[in-house]
Amino acid sequence: MKKVLKIAVGVILASTTLAGAGTLDKIAEAGKIVVGVKNDYRPWGYLDAEGNPVGLEIDLARDIAERLGVEAELVPVVASNRMEFLQQGRIDLIIATLGDNPQRRTVVGMVEPNYYAAGANVLAPKANGLKEWPDLEGKDLCAIQGSYYLREISQKYKANIVAFAGVPEATAALTNGSCVGLVYDNTWVESQLMTEAVWADYEMPFATEQLQPWAIAVPLAELDEAYGQKISEIITDWHKTGYLIEANAAHGIADSPFLQEQHEKFR
Repeated sequence: MKKVLKIAVGVILASTTLAGAGTLDKIAEAGKIVVGVKNDYRPWGYLDAEGNPVGLEIDLARDIAERLGVEAELVPVVASNRMEFLQQGRIDLIIATLGDNPQRRTVVGMVEPNYYAAGANVLAPKANGLKEWPDLEGKDLCAIQGSYYLREISQKYKANIVAFAGVPEATAALTNGSCVGLVYDNTWVESQLMTEAVWADYEMPFATEQLQPWAIAVPLAELDEAYGQKISEIITDWHKTGYLIEANAAHGIADSPFLQEQHEKFR
C-alpha cells in the first residue's frame, strides 16, 4: 500500500511540475514563439511584394521573440479564428488587432497594459453621400466576421451587416458595389486613405465610435503566471521608451493620442 501511495504521489508531483512549467518554458525549449498575426491589415500586418509578412505588429512579434532569445514563427489569423487558435495551442500569442473587452477576457488572457487603440468607422465611396451613422439604416454594410462593434451598429443604426471572413473578400464586395461601405477599425481606414491610390474616390465620413484598446493575448491560464507577466513587462517597456511611437511613425501610421498618453504614463 505504501509503495502504491508513493507512486501515486510521484505521478501527481510530476504532473504538477509539468503544468507549472507553462508556456514560457515551452517556448524556451522549442527555441521559438508562435505568434498569430494578421496578413491582410496594412500596415499593421500584411505581405510584401515577395510574400513576406511585414508591418507594425510583425515588428512587435519579432521584438518579443528577440527579448525572449528565440525565433518568431508567424501564423496568419483572422478575427474569427485568432482566439480559437490560442485556446487550441496552435499559437502561443496573439498580436492581431485584438480589441480588449470583458467578454473576450473570459476566453483569453488580455495582457495589460494595452498596446494600441482603435474604434469603428466606415470606408465608403464619396458618391454615396454618407454623412452620419444613421444614414446606414436599411443599407447593406460590409464587415469582417468577429469584429466587436457589429452588434451595436446593427442594433443602433439598423444597418444590414454583410460579414466576410477577411479583408480581401470585404473590400472586393465594397468595390463591386455590393454594400454602401465597409465598417472596420478607423486605424485601418485612415491608413488606406493615406497610402492607397485605389481609395482616391472613397472617404471616412463618420466620427469614430466605440473606441477600444487593443491587447496582446496569452492563454487565459497563463495571464497571471510568468509568461503573462513577461509579456506585460515588454509592453510596459515599449510605452516607457517610446518604442511604439517610433514604430508607429516608421510605418507611416497617423499619430496616436493613445500611444502618447501611455508614453507619458509610463516614462
